[in-house]
Amino acid sequence: MHTSSQRGDYRISTDPQQLDLAAVHAYLAQSYWSPGIARERVERAAANSLCFGLFHGDQQVGFARVVTDKTTFAYLADVYILEAHRGQGLSKWLMAIILAHPDLQGLRRFMLATRDAHSLYAQFGFTALANPGRLMEMHRPSA
Repeated sequence: MHTSSQRGDYRISTDPQQLDLAAVHAYLAQSYWSPGIARERVERAAANSLCFGLFHGDQQVGFARVVTDKTTFAYLADVYILEAHRGQGLSKWLMAIILAHPDLQGLRRFMLATRDAHSLYAQFGFTALANPGRLMEMHRPSA
């Protein structure tokens, strides 16, 4: 089931056929969290995630993806809004649409990692880890 929401000249869609993966790759390859990522990795990640494309007319200007089992757990990743479209509340709108998605209701845990957007995510109930000692990671930045 694909969802779509309209606000003025902007639209958010979960239809993977509408995604401009070249644009997503161009942004992510320059981002601080995935510099130089290969296009094939972006395509595979998108194919295995619930993706939200943010469009201004036909141009993709934002993106987010959620890795989830749609029952107990979700991880929010690769969230961005192009610089020229920031300052209009689009990130808040995108987050509201993501959190309202039918497949993401009733989850026990919804996680994310951010370097600089804590205040955005806090507005939607995200907090620092309650028990950081329980979490572990295998971090391979060169993968």
